[in-house]
Amino acid sequence: MAMVGLYRRVLPSPPAIDFASSEGKKLFIEAIQSGTMEGFYRLISYFQTQSEPAYCGLATLSMVLNALSIDPGRKWKGPWRWFDESMLDCCEPLEKVKEKGISFGKLVCLAHCAGAKVEAFRTNQSTIDDFRKYVVRCSTSDDCHVISSYHRGAFKQTGSGHFSPIGGYHAEKDMALILDVARFKYPPHWVPLTLLWEAMDNVDGTTGQHRGFMLISRPHREPGLLYTLSCKHESWVGIAKYLMDDVPLLMKSEDVKDVKKVVSVVFTSLPSNFGEFIKWIAEVRRREDGNQNLSPEENGRLALKEEVLKQVQETALFKHVAAFLSTVNSCCRNTLGLSIESNLPDIVARVCCQGAEILDGKSGSLEGYCCQETCVKCLKANGDKPVTLVSGTVVNGNSEQGIDVLVPSCQTCQTCCGSTPNNCVAIYPAGNDVLTALLLALPPETWYGIKDEKLLKEMHTLVDTKNLPTLLQEEVLHLRRQLHLLKKCQENKVDEDLAAPLF
Repeated sequence: MAMVGLYRRVLPSPPAIDFASSEGKKLFIEAIQSGTMEGFYRLISYFQTQSEPAYCGLATLSMVLNALSIDPGRKWKGPWRWFDESMLDCCEPLEKVKEKGISFGKLVCLAHCAGAKVEAFRTNQSTIDDFRKYVVRCSTSDDCHVISSYHRGAFKQTGSGHFSPIGGYHAEKDMALILDVARFKYPPHWVPLTLLWEAMDNVDGTTGQHRGFMLISRPHREPGLLYTLSCKHESWVGIAKYLMDDVPLLMKSEDVKDVKKVVSVVFTSLPSNFGEFIKWIAEVRRREDGNQNLSPEENGRLALKEEVLKQVQETALFKHVAAFLSTVNSCCRNTLGLSIESNLPDIVARVCCQGAEILDGKSGSLEGYCCQETCVKCLKANGDKPVTLVSGTVVNGNSEQGIDVLVPSCQTCQTCCGSTPNNCVAIYPAGNDVLTALLLALPPETWYGIKDEKLLKEMHTLVDTKNLPTLLQEEVLHLRRQLHLLKKCQENKVDEDLAAPLF
């Protein structure tokens, strides 16, 4: 029986020039000398091959996000936070992308949702001179990268629509280097920039829109320092629909007279799997990986997380949420599916088990993992304010390992290993601040249906992001942006409007 298969393709040259050819190497050296290959080094460090024939967009975006060192805020595999094609599914189901690819607009949506700064242009919204200007800008620095959406036919290549990043530019020859993520098919290659523009100036038959290009760069501060929406979980779409569509209707239909009733209406109607939707990010490490000293990076991240948490707990809305949760019985708490315990060791015991599981390279059920003891310590180094380190001893069968959980630090406490943890006056993430962050992230129009004018005014004051401190404001607006983008995807409007949501 014969087996049909393909091993690569011959790169049509001209018009393209193979990057590894003598001429391609010469162009590369000349471009380096001209200073227009600065973005190449980071891109090539994270160059990847798309894992599916239709994953060119996902591979290109994950490559660029990793090159920019943007933290996903979500785990990839084991304990590692890393962008992979499988992580980019909040705007389009992966099975659908695998079958049909992804549109330009939805890839822009994914980039926004991942926390990147994005400027996107279709060719009918830009000019070749502007495109050249952007290519030069990103080729002479390593803090932005250009992703091109083009039709392969212009280069006499097989296939149709394709995405790849631009790795550099040769000014004298006016040629761009395409780092083709379909490396099983074509190698990286130089093409005339004018021809690349022609390849982008093509209408995608699926959307009826022109293709184009986007500039991806780091935001001035990474969002998702403390809280994250679990876009990857199957509950994402349904719960987002509840928050964006159903809650505004509940505000219209329910006779709400005070803030407590508003909070009650929102949270007592939550879908049962809500606990998988929004979480706080806990960082773990093996105790034997080092001593109890924190690295400058760990110290910096914890300090920022602590500040965000402090700012949440200082909002007036937090007090209302905390008061509501204090009246909720344990049965309803389980329905909410949130960690609203006030005992830090109880929270950390669960996190230690999860940490041990992922550090063992496993995922799924925590069955068999048991945290036998926890020890809360406040560490202070080099004159910095204390940070909280909670150590747990996790047993799984005959194996035992020590896990450290890095928690937003105490306000005031003494080292309390071996003593009652309640001696520490600590602030740490729990259900009340998580729910507060989520309420703040809902769009302002969520509350327009409240009939009581005095209550409506009070709610607007409580959720007004303009009065929030900068760190918390950016954290909340990132969560709101994710909700907004998903809703836009559900309504199939992402290809009509490429701009980032403005709040």
